[in-house]
Amino acid sequence: MRDPKALITTEALAAALSDPAIPVYDCTTYNNPPPPGVDEPYLPEPGLRTFREAHIPGADFLDLQGEFSDRSQRHWFMMPKDPAPLEAAFSRHGIGEGVRVVLYSVGTMMWATRFWWMLRALGFDNVAVLDGGFDKWKAEGRPTETGNPKGYPAAVFKARPRPGLFVDAATAKSAIGAPGVATVNALGPQFHNGLEPSRYGRPGRIPGSVNVSAATLVDPATKGFTSLADAAAKLEAKGVTKDKQVICYCGGGISATIDLFLMHQLGYDNLALYDASMGEWAKDTSLPIETN
Repeated sequence: MRDPKALITTEALAAALSDPAIPVYDCTTYNNPPPPGVDEPYLPEPGLRTFREAHIPGADFLDLQGEFSDRSQRHWFMMPKDPAPLEAAFSRHGIGEGVRVVLYSVGTMMWATRFWWMLRALGFDNVAVLDGGFDKWKAEGRPTETGNPKGYPAAVFKARPRPGLFVDAATAKSAIGAPGVATVNALGPQFHNGLEPSRYGRPGRIPGSVNVSAATLVDPATKGFTSLADAAAKLEAKGVTKDKQVICYCGGGISATIDLFLMHQLGYDNLALYDASMGEWAKDTSLPIETN
């Protein structure tokens, strides 16, 4: 494993729960279906209800859309271009120098990997994703608590941005057919192939992109990541190799971070996330789309 500090097991976290230098964060959001007539693919709801019902003891809660996204943008969950509001928000939640951050989410690890990718983009690497998330923690009968987040003492978060980890539609479009670039769609194959109506707009995919669904990179039994050997085989079978620049996308820039996490662990060095993903691409008729 290339970056062992980026992943933490339930066993290791259970042993470290009393360590004040290892703050833990629930990152869950729920994407609810919109009511009839509302032109949105989904309506995000912060996972505070399930947090209050049960969370890892001591954990704080991070609201992705509410506190950590550019709310002036048309699309949900967009990474702010100005790091200042993110510096302030992470500082408020006790994330900064001298701590090893642990991220988890409920139902899927993609909300945790999204925050992991954001923190990497800001130059903060002392962060780990809980393998299997809260589902694995709970299935193992580990301790939980109820109630509102109590938070952690404020810290000083200083961004050291790494350019290029988030890209826009123009970059994704310029990559079509470009030698040495692999564009990877993390949505399910039925959406990649345009076989089912898309909640994002036009059905289909970015032309030339290959499909490595995030769902296939997670063990359905444990809810943890698949083995690195299995992930490598799935990526290489689609021509996604370490010598290429890789641009990942999905519906809203969330599930694609599962792919990015495993590629990072496999030693891929040139990785980017098309942030607005199909939420933008499928609706913009000036952008080409491909189906089977």
